[in-house]
Amino acid sequence: MIYPELSYTLTGLLFETQNELGRFCNEKQYGDLLEKKLVGSKLIFEREFKLEKFFQDEKAGRNIVDFLIENKIIIELKCKRVIERCDYYQLQRYLKAANLKLGLLVNFREKYLKPRRTINSG
Repeated sequence: MIYPELSYTLTGLLFETQNELGRFCNEKQYGDLLEKKLVGSKLIFEREFKLEKFFQDEKAGRNIVDFLIENKIIIELKCKRVIERCDYYQLQRYLKAANLKLGLLVNFREKYLKPRRTINSG
């Protein structure tokens, strides 16, 4: 398993976030609360930055990473009825561009939160 302790900590923070806000807020509200929890947990993170940080492609500027934790794990937040294949592809692109091993795809709209671990296959 890749980064088991960090993944466990992050999953706990994600569950706390959904428990506090419920299922029907918008992505920014979840992101704001998660950011406060990350600050409280003393984890190093970056929020909402463009992928152009990792490579010199002009098109990369349209891709914005929600969270990068400890320079190891990308967290991609969603608030939609169903996670689609394109959401997985989006996270895969981010992982490849950043040359990272693990991402968490999180849909706060689900009744039971299930952060999906996504591995960089490239």
